[in-house]
Amino acid sequence: MGATKTDHFTDKQNEIATLAKALGHPARIAIIEFLLKTESCICGDIVNELPLAQPTVSQHLKELKNAGLIKGNIEGNSICYCIDEKNWNRFSKLMNAIFTKYELKKQCC
Repeated sequence: MGATKTDHFTDKQNEIATLAKALGHPARIAIIEFLLKTESCICGDIVNELPLAQPTVSQHLKELKNAGLIKGNIEGNSICYCIDEKNWNRFSKLMNAIFTKYELKKQCC
């Protein structure tokens, strides 16, 4: 069986791409911004905030959770969502490393 396209890139490059893809929809950015503002909430809170149906919000939450940017804890009959600080900090460091490389290159040229 042949190699997949991701096999041609480093683990770090694939990780950044996965995280960036998870943030590649404006609804997911809105969800992240809402979670940063409220610290934690249930899906219904997000549905009330965004112009999207509950199943659509749930799908976006699933994508963010699968990428590791948010986590969900079961509280009674609901799932309480919040930013996954460990993974969020890792993503921040990965992106800052890319931006730092650009800044260093800009200083040279």
